[in-house]
Amino acid sequence: MSEPALAAPPRPRHEVHAYVDVAVVVIVLAGTNLIAHFTTAWASILTVPVAALALLALVRRRGLGWSELGLSPRHWRRGSRYALAAAALVLAVVAIGAALPLTRPFFLADRYATVSGALVASMIVIPLQTVIPEELAFRGVLHGTLLRAYGARGVFAAGSLLFGLWHIASSFGLTSGNRGLSGVVGGGVAGQVIGILLAVLATAAAGVVFTWLRQRSGSLLAPIALHWSVNGAGALAAAIVWHTTLS
Repeated sequence: MSEPALAAPPRPRHEVHAYVDVAVVVIVLAGTNLIAHFTTAWASILTVPVAALALLALVRRRGLGWSELGLSPRHWRRGSRYALAAAALVLAVVAIGAALPLTRPFFLADRYATVSGALVASMIVIPLQTVIPEELAFRGVLHGTLLRAYGARGVFAAGSLLFGLWHIASSFGLTSGNRGLSGVVGGGVAGQVIGILLAVLATAAAGVVFTWLRQRSGSLLAPIALHWSVNGAGALAAAIVWHTTLS
């Protein structure tokens, strides 16, 4: 008589909870993205910051500590050092890119055609509506939940890929609003699709760097600084390039 097959041992309860937390965070982020980009103007302004704070409250109740979220004061000093170094590097690269004739056209984004508009975007809209909420959601909440469930490799792979996919909706008008990019990939539907793919690849690669900074410094300060430097300094550089091109 053959022996009955042994049932697989049940997974530890904390491990199941970790997978559930990841699933909930990903679903909330997907819904947030759709609401922010395909509903009302007010939703586009408020949805991401509100969702990031709600996710933070949720995972705190689920037991994630401040260190797991990159928000522990113990890591502020180290995070500040990495933040300053990352920001300085990006500012130098942006300045060089805006000065070189070969790369200047890529800064001609229509939405940053005025200096005043670029200043408001760089100092208020981008930090409060984009950089801080996204870093809190991705390098804070998602990072912490993925680390518990899948370890560091899961954080780098899944976290970076999801960050790239997060930018699909925001990339729909990318090529039509950027003269340098549209000149390279062309216009029409094909150019738009290529622009979206490039945006996803670029932001996924940026997600790898942001995640490395988060892991290395233990703090959200470093990826926040790098993220703002890319977006905020890029907006200011675009306004300067527009101004010097038209003058």
